[in-house]
Amino acid sequence: MDIAAAILEIAQGGAIKTRIMYKAFLSFPQLKEYLELLQDGGLLDYVAEEKEYYTTEKGRQFLKMYKDVGQMIFPGARKKKIPA
Repeated sequence: MDIAAAILEIAQGGAIKTRIMYKAFLSFPQLKEYLELLQDGGLLDYVAEEKEYYTTEKGRQFLKMYKDVGQMIFPGARKKKIPA
């Protein structure tokens, strides 16, 4: 779930495979597996003309739910401020 969420977050504005792979810290075989899984689930689209992946509306809904669940499990985790 964490990896899927990371990929969807990275691809929100469009991203090529290499960018996703490096930002999500994945090997190429792992990347291929996750991209296929997310596309099959309708969470990620590939635009061949641009050679980029984009998070779909369904993917954005998944991200929102993922973040909401995180907030329920760890309330205040995002609200903490790092002291200067």
